[in-house]
Amino acid sequence: MFAALLEGVLSGRYAPREKLPTQRVLAVDLGVTMSSVREALKRLEQMGLVDVRHGSAMRVRDWREHGGLDVLTHVLFRGGALDAGVLAAILEARALMLRELAGLAAERRSDDQAARLHELAARFAVTDHPHDAAGVDFAFFTEVAQAAGNLVFQLILNAIRELYFGHLDAVPVTARPGELASLYGRVARAIDRGDAARARAAAFELASRQTAQAHR
Repeated sequence: MFAALLEGVLSGRYAPREKLPTQRVLAVDLGVTMSSVREALKRLEQMGLVDVRHGSAMRVRDWREHGGLDVLTHVLFRGGALDAGVLAAILEARALMLRELAGLAAERRSDDQAARLHELAARFAVTDHPHDAAGVDFAFFTEVAQAAGNLVFQLILNAIRELYFGHLDAVPVTARPGELASLYGRVARAIDRGDAARARAAAFELASRQTAQAHR
C-alpha cells in the first residue's frame, strides 16, 4: 500500500499540488483496508510528500522540494530498477562531502582520532571481500566525520547508512578493495599531519575511484 502510493507520487502519477483521492477511494482502488491507507498516508506525510489537513483535501507535495534523505533509496530504485542518473548524483554528492570532511578533519582532529584512522586504513589494506571492505570504508569515513566536528555531516552519514549497507551489490563502491587500499592510508596521513589540502585531494581521489568501481 505505502509502496504503491509512494511510487505514484515519485512517478508523477499524482502530480504536485494535485488532490489525492479520498481515503475510501484509495482503499477501494488498491484493494486494502482504510487503516492501511491511513498508515501509508501518515508515512508519506512524515516524509514531507503529502499535505494532510483535517477538513480539507489531501494534496501532493513536490518531492524534489520537500523530500528528505529518506526519499533517496526509493528514488534510486523507482520502478524496481536502479536509476543510473540518481546513482551518479548520489556518488557525486558523496565525493564532494567526503572531500570537505577530510579537509575539516585535518584541521580539527585529535591525536586519538588520527590514530584510529591509521588503524582503519591498515584494516582496509588486509580486507579482501567487498562487503567487509564496505564496512571498514563506512567506519573510516564515520571517523573522519567525527574528527571534522560537524554535526550535520555526521547526521547525513547516519541517514544514508541504510542505503549504503542495504544495497551493496547495486552500489559497489568497494568492489575491488585492493585498488583502493593505499588511498585510505594517504587520507589518514594527511589528516594526521594537519594538511587539509592533501587530505581533501586524497579523499576526493578515493571517492572518485569508488565511483568508477560502482559504474563498472
